[in-house]
Amino acid sequence: MVYLISKFIFFLVSKIFFRMQVHGVENIPKKGAFILASNHISNLDPVTVGSACPRRLNYMAKEELFLNPILSLWMNAVGCFPVKRDSADISALREAIRRLKSGGGLFLFPEGTRQEPGVKSAQPQAGIGFLAAKHSVPVVPAFVKGTDQAMPKGAKFIKPARVSVFFGKQIHIGRGVPYQDASSLIMEKIRRLAS
Repeated sequence: MVYLISKFIFFLVSKIFFRMQVHGVENIPKKGAFILASNHISNLDPVTVGSACPRRLNYMAKEELFLNPILSLWMNAVGCFPVKRDSADISALREAIRRLKSGGGLFLFPEGTRQEPGVKSAQPQAGIGFLAAKHSVPVVPAFVKGTDQAMPKGAKFIKPARVSVFFGKQIHIGRGVPYQDASSLIMEKIRRLAS
């Protein structure tokens, strides 16, 4: 119930304040496990892309966000789980696998952290490649634009802006593909949605 209410509120806010347009919803699987992989340019990205997606999602979020008890309570209620950044967090990977095995959608940022638009980003993390190749789940690339205008890095408040979310065609990573190669392929498909 908390998830549905939160999604409705964020969708309404996105439509009113950001005039959000959504493209490619037909590419989201109707059922079964899948990974939604998006670029990351603003703190608004998780709720914006999540509200645009017709399927319920599980979110891997940096563990620092769980230090606030009220925020932590809400995040747990909407399907978030913590990950330690800049390290191979085995417990987070196990939780991601558990949620995929239950048939859920998993929302990840391959780059791991926010990137400045137009700046060449760092190499994507291998974790998403591992999850996609090892467990044979489809990956849906997503590209969000405009959220960096609505809430730039360092901003505490949102402002009106035009936001668009694009969902690309599903990617199927074969078993045996090196994890880093799989991650790079997914990131390339995300970037192509920008054009």
